[in-house]
Amino acid sequence: MGGTRDAILEALENLTADEFKKFKLKLLSVPLREGYGRIPRGPLQSMDAMDLTDKLVSCYLEAYSAELTAQVLRDMGMQETAERLQDITRKGSAAVPADTKARTPISALSSGPHFVDQHRAALIARVTDVDGVLDALYGKVLAEEQYQAVRAESTNPGKMRKLYSFAPAWDLTCKDLLLEALKNTQPYLVADLEKKS
Repeated sequence: MGGTRDAILEALENLTADEFKKFKLKLLSVPLREGYGRIPRGPLQSMDAMDLTDKLVSCYLEAYSAELTAQVLRDMGMQETAERLQDITRKGSAAVPADTKARTPISALSSGPHFVDQHRAALIARVTDVDGVLDALYGKVLAEEQYQAVRAESTNPGKMRKLYSFAPAWDLTCKDLLLEALKNTQPYLVADLEKKS
């Protein structure tokens, strides 16, 4: 869950400026699994640890981005940091901060699909303030190019469909943030769908 993202961020933040530069350089040449593309060199150069963590997770999903980060760290001779990262990601939920549960909406704690997965079709059809939702997710869930790609769609259903195209890379925290944004911008719609849950 969010613990993997936090573990990647912590590993990157513990690098010196030179090590971080080297990490980005090695990331451009490390062999990738089939079906995955490289992060373009231009945007990569200007990213800080937070941006790079978000980019890794959005491009490669949590599990593979942690594996890839550990692989690059090993290539740099930083075995200990790589091992620590993999230990944290193996434990998974144990690495999630204790207060995360307190911030998690009730709907996300219930068993079964998350609210935003369960009501996907209705949300695509009925959300009217997509831009308000996007603004709430910008920088937390959506990277700049994802934000712009959704904004470029001409209709609200088109925007929501595009937003959902990024959902396979999201963890529970991302879905919770989307639900929170929907509650703030479309409270009546969320209340109506909750009755149908």
